[in-house]
Amino acid sequence: MNRRAVPAALAFSALLAGGVSLASARPEAPPKAQPAAPAAPAADTAYLQEIEALRKERNEGLKQEDGWFALVGLFWLEPGENRFGSGPDNRVILPEGKAPAFAGTLIREGDAVKVRVAPGVTVTSDGQPVTEAAVTSDAQGKPTVLELGSLSFFVIQRGDKVGVRVKDSKSQALAAFHGLDFYPIRPDWKVDARFEPYNPPKTVPVPNVLGQVSEIPSPGAVVFDWQGKTYRLDALQGSEDGGLSLIFADQTNGKETYGAGRFLDTTPPKDGRVVVDFNTAYNPPCAFTSFATCPLPPAQNRLALAVTAGEKKYAGGPEH
Repeated sequence: MNRRAVPAALAFSALLAGGVSLASARPEAPPKAQPAAPAAPAADTAYLQEIEALRKERNEGLKQEDGWFALVGLFWLEPGENRFGSGPDNRVILPEGKAPAFAGTLIREGDAVKVRVAPGVTVTSDGQPVTEAAVTSDAQGKPTVLELGSLSFFVIQRGDKVGVRVKDSKSQALAAFHGLDFYPIRPDWKVDARFEPYNPPKTVPVPNVLGQVSEIPSPGAVVFDWQGKTYRLDALQGSEDGGLSLIFADQTNGKETYGAGRFLDTTPPKDGRVVVDFNTAYNPPCAFTSFATCPLPPAQNRLALAVTAGEKKYAGGPEH
């Protein structure tokens, strides 16, 4: 109970109950008023609707049959032949009951991969049957997607590692997806930041969950103030029109939000300013599946504050 709100009659009875006479009781100096925490500013209806629409779109995207919840495997290829199928002796193990024990072979030569399908097995790509063909990895452009029943798989490359990512449009994780949790929308977390371009340009070391570190060009930094302190984030190139991509960590990670940090996209900077709306912060794919290969926040992008805005931790996801 707030002591300052106690009625006079209750204060009087408290004195008597404590064995204090009115004659001996000395008036105490009133407690100093504590400054009230600033109330979050009200959001206008249009802004609330905009963020709610983005959140709905985010949930709908994760429900797609080729989304992150469809991932069921990630396997790194060795040089030479790599068998694939549902049998445990394969290099690429497909879900049991959804593929033959042996379905074919993926042959890796350097960064190049080709597929050879076992006789009697139907594998397609873009609706056309495949028996033997070179396949394109995601590092070479749009990857060649191979399909086998409800399964699809394609080649990815991460540094010198070449692997196969497997999806199942009927995966249990996809069926169990129950939607995302978000912080309440707070317009004060939509901050007007200063954009400081790097001239000359510099690269930022960005680690990933595989333990690799990539040197990625940074167009500049966003600098913003929050409750009297200044914070800085190195940005990466985002959209083709000049928008920025931020990978950041903060003091909510591992508690209310995903342990390895979050992502945030901005519109292109204009006149040295850029809007950084933390209400739109979202989880990387690794928050939903252990078969993703997410970048992690650079060391300098670890904020010494709790960003209580945007997407929260997904309850059914892996811990990092």
